[in-house]
Amino acid sequence: MRLIVMLLGLVVATQVWAGELAKPTGKVILTVSGNIENTNEDGKAVFDTASLEKLGTVSFQTTSPWYNGRTTFTGISLQKLMDYVGAKGSVVKVTALNDYTTVVPLSDFKKYNVILALKINGEYMRIRDKGPLFIVYPYDSMPELNNQIFYSRSAWQVSRMSIE
Repeated sequence: MRLIVMLLGLVVATQVWAGELAKPTGKVILTVSGNIENTNEDGKAVFDTASLEKLGTVSFQTTSPWYNGRTTFTGISLQKLMDYVGAKGSVVKVTALNDYTTVVPLSDFKKYNVILALKINGEYMRIRDKGPLFIVYPYDSMPELNNQIFYSRSAWQVSRMSIE
């Protein structure tokens, strides 16, 4: 009986959380729209730096075509972000500040532990250096990630994501 009560409490707690996300208090740097279940502004999920960091950050070092040597990137797990907004679909259309767009399979986020980087070598990324948000794969972790397909999915200056 105790187990049933605990499980029921967990289900109720999950139901209360789902749907409405906390609203950011700072400048919005990311808007997630499309096929999502959890929102905080007119059918979208909007985030400032602090609300993204509340999801928890992860870091890794990797080489890339854009920087010399190994670089440390710190950001949000894109799988965790997709779970948080309740993403339902197969791809994410990513749009940068300069309107560059790329399409990334949702499956990449879990398979490759992709992050939405906020920091490079411990410093927040500036717009003029690929910030404020940069999709980064751990390119050194698997040989298959070192090719143009994954480099083209690695959008920088990310501002919008639409789940399709």
